[in-house]
Amino acid sequence: MKRTSGPRKSQEIFDATLDLLQDKGYEGLTVEGVAERAGVNKTTLYRWWPSKGALLGAALVNSTRLGFPLPDTGSLQGDLETVLNSVVALLTTQSTANIAIASLGAVAQSPELALHARNFFADRLAREQPILDRAIARGELTPDTDPALLMHLMDMLAGAAWLRVAFRQLPLDAEFVTRTVRTALHGALEQPRPLGHP
Repeated sequence: MKRTSGPRKSQEIFDATLDLLQDKGYEGLTVEGVAERAGVNKTTLYRWWPSKGALLGAALVNSTRLGFPLPDTGSLQGDLETVLNSVVALLTTQSTANIAIASLGAVAQSPELALHARNFFADRLAREQPILDRAIARGELTPDTDPALLMHLMDMLAGAAWLRVAFRQLPLDAEFVTRTVRTALHGALEQPRPLGHP
């Protein structure tokens, strides 16, 4: 998915938005505060984003701080493990963890921001779609695999990391990523069947 265009200092604006969210929460986030931190005129921000919800939504989608490269390990298991490792890193690195947790709280407070958050997840899924396409091309999944499978897998994997790290605040053992991906792909079967086969 192509990223949204913006003013010349877009990354500075997005970084300032996320920094202010981290420091002051959604209630303390203001367009004026972002403009001051980013060194731009507030009218520039309002020209592109009519509200702080729209601005934060754009920052979540477009900031390079929250991005990670699309993996191509040669297997669906390997690709999903790499993605989950990236999610874990995001949730266990202090600067990005604070932003992620503050964003979750902000979404709960603001129906407007919740709409923009949907764009964030839709953008992530669009970027991750090649993972599913390559798995089908390799024969790991059948050609008629429901495209929604990727969304369900990502929800399970990211949800497991969020619950363990952010809510239960438990440490992650060395096997967490591999075990979680294997369970998402094969369930709790003792001897999982090959993907794409009955």
